Amino acid sequence: MRADLEKTEAERLLREARAARGESLWFDAWRRLRNNRAAFLSLAFLAVVALGSLLAPLFPLPSPAHLDLQDEPKPPVLPWTNLGDHDWDEALYRREHWELSFFDSALVDLRATLFGTWQTGAWLGTDSKGRDLLSRIVWGSRISIQVAVAATLCSLLLGVTYGALAGYVGGRLDNLMMRIVDVLYSVPFIFVVIFLITLLNEYRTTLRDEYGIEYISVFYVVIGMIYWLTMARVVRGQVLSLKNAEFIEAARVLGASTPRILFVHLVPNVLSIVIVYLTLTIPAVMLFEAFLSFLGLGVEPPKVSWGLLAVDGTEAVNPVRTFWWLVAWPAVAMGSTLLALNILGDGLRDALDPKLRGQER
Repeated sequence: MRADLEKTEAERLLREARAARGESLWFDAWRRLRNNRAAFLSLAFLAVVALGSLLAPLFPLPSPAHLDLQDEPKPPVLPWTNLGDHDWDEALYRREHWELSFFDSALVDLRATLFGTWQTGAWLGTDSKGRDLLSRIVWGSRISIQVAVAATLCSLLLGVTYGALAGYVGGRLDNLMMRIVDVLYSVPFIFVVIFLITLLNEYRTTLRDEYGIEYISVFYVVIGMIYWLTMARVVRGQVLSLKNAEFIEAARVLGASTPRILFVHLVPNVLSIVIVYLTLTIPAVMLFEAFLSFLGLGVEPPKVSWGLLAVDGTEAVNPVRTFWWLVAWPAVAMGSTLLALNILGDGLRDALDPKLRGQER
């Protein structure tokens, strides 16, 4: 009877083991992120913003570069009081735009098919040059997001590679590499950026005609090169704590090369920290781009970004009359995006923390 009971208990445990499914770190992190309502709503909001910026040519909005020089900016109107008009001209729309890629051109064709000549009214008002503010906010999000993502990826590649190599090799090379980082930290970033952008302005025609490199592409890289230093320090610290772990020793014994140990074994194990830092870097880059555009060193008209919208807003503030919508709506768009990014970064930090694994918020 005892043997039968032990057999029954073993079968029960075996059934429970088969029914129970293991949970990976990433699946557990995703589950905890979904349970964090604020972080998950921020992620959904950012997804909507990114999708809206990508599909900007599809929306029935007036051209963000269309000028209508009236006496003063028009205030916002409620959508149901002015749904729009049928004055949209596809040929003029294409001519007014600074650039339309093949994808954008296809979206414009689809817009013409879906909406015809209808376009929205001035739901968020117009600026001093008669340009529709809603259209400029949507199109401005494109460049602001592109700058942030491109600069962050540049920072990611430089910072992770540099920091992982310094932490893993150690010794004199690590000391030399970190002293270089210290020296670069001591240089005021704004002076470096102003110098590089001023230098690029002198050779922008040569870069475009001889090498096919646009000024805005180099602008992305310049900003990205500013933000890799902290990433390198963060990754180096994590690699130092992992490089003598048992799985790294096993990889060395098996004859794995240094690049394989770095990018197959070490870097994947610090990705949680890297992802959290990236979500905090993106809003910093967006603010920096807005600051440079505000100074006239970033995105140039007729292109539009949230930084240029801030410039337009400050020009509209005067002691006689304040056109509040030129300040409020761009500030709401940028502020809500930056707030969502910071909330998401905080949620990812909790979700990816291994000490909190298996716990609920």
